[in-house]
Amino acid sequence: MRVDQQPGFILHGRAYRETSLLLEVLSRDHGRVALVARGMRREKTRIPRALLQPLTPIYLSWSGRGDLATLIAIEAAGTPFTLGGEALLCALYLNELMARMTPRHDPHPQLFDDYVQTLARLARGESPAWTLRRFERDLLTHLGYGLLLEAEAESGVPLDPQNYYGYRHEFGPVPWHGTEDGLKLRGAALLALACDEPPDAEDLAALRRLLRALIAHHLDGVGLRAWGMLAEVRAPLAVAGA
Repeated sequence: MRVDQQPGFILHGRAYRETSLLLEVLSRDHGRVALVARGMRREKTRIPRALLQPLTPIYLSWSGRGDLATLIAIEAAGTPFTLGGEALLCALYLNELMARMTPRHDPHPQLFDDYVQTLARLARGESPAWTLRRFERDLLTHLGYGLLLEAEAESGVPLDPQNYYGYRHEFGPVPWHGTEDGLKLRGAALLALACDEPPDAEDLAALRRLLRALIAHHLDGVGLRAWGMLAEVRAPLAVAGA
């Protein structure tokens, strides 16, 4: 099978055999794919190495079947997203999240568009924490793990913004009675996420804890390396983080 001119991004790459690179790629219409860029570690290559950097919009062409195909051509599809500091760490977190959470060869064009939009928000200087919460919410929805955010899971009663709820994995919010109910947070936090409206700092921190717990649950309890890096950056500032 041959694929031509597929919009995509490099999530990460590593050395492969003596002269090649193994690339993890997010593509719009074919989902996450693994590609071998043959000869890319030689002194001279026909493919510009700059295009193999993360956060650079590209068009990819590849050939092959199974889990590992061969990169044939690559072209620029736009200017790279220019990010630094915390925003750059957030973008690297997005890449790790996509590499760990999405199955290979499972296309989600809307998720691809959300990924691009999230990079653009980070590049514009929008709140990193709120930007990541929005993307995590949408990622879980696209993968079939959508959150119940507006009503109690058992009764269907609309959430009260001032009441506290516990969020149970794969079930939803229930009135808070104790730690057996899951993670504790206000109804206002869940409703803000449902309405796509930025919550206050306390609720934003609660949403961070909730979404991290849900993501870790779907990763069989294994966390992401980027969480540690983001915590180190944000700890001195003592703010609600990503």
